[in-house]
Amino acid sequence: MRLLRMRAKTSFSCQACGHQSPRWLGRCPDCSGWNTMKEERQAPTGKGRPAAMKTAQAKATPIADIEVVGEDRRLTQIGEFDRVLGGGVIPGSVILIGGDPGIGKTTLLLQALPRLSSKEEPVLYVSG
Repeated sequence: MRLLRMRAKTSFSCQACGHQSPRWLGRCPDCSGWNTMKEERQAPTGKGRPAAMKTAQAKATPIADIEVVGEDRRLTQIGEFDRVLGGGVIPGSVILIGGDPGIGKTTLLLQALPRLSSKEEPVLYVSG
């Protein structure tokens, strides 16, 4: 297992009173001395931490070879919209619609969503 080297920790110490700070300060908050903070590097402790775990190489599968089973899609009766969604909306799915302002995103959804909603399966439209 390969270990990542830990970096040396840097702190600042007041040469007049010994106050420690993780960052440089122009004036010591304890003794009010100006420009008395000096950088000190501390040696790293421990052996470090393990590098990211290696994962098994995943093999890419062509999308044409992926079999979709058990899908139940709801049609919006807007042909092109249903086609782009792969044949309709899958219940429980989230669909992100994006585009330039004024292109008709809200108009499209306000036409499609009433056709999908029912008492048994409500539809939620979120914008922002």
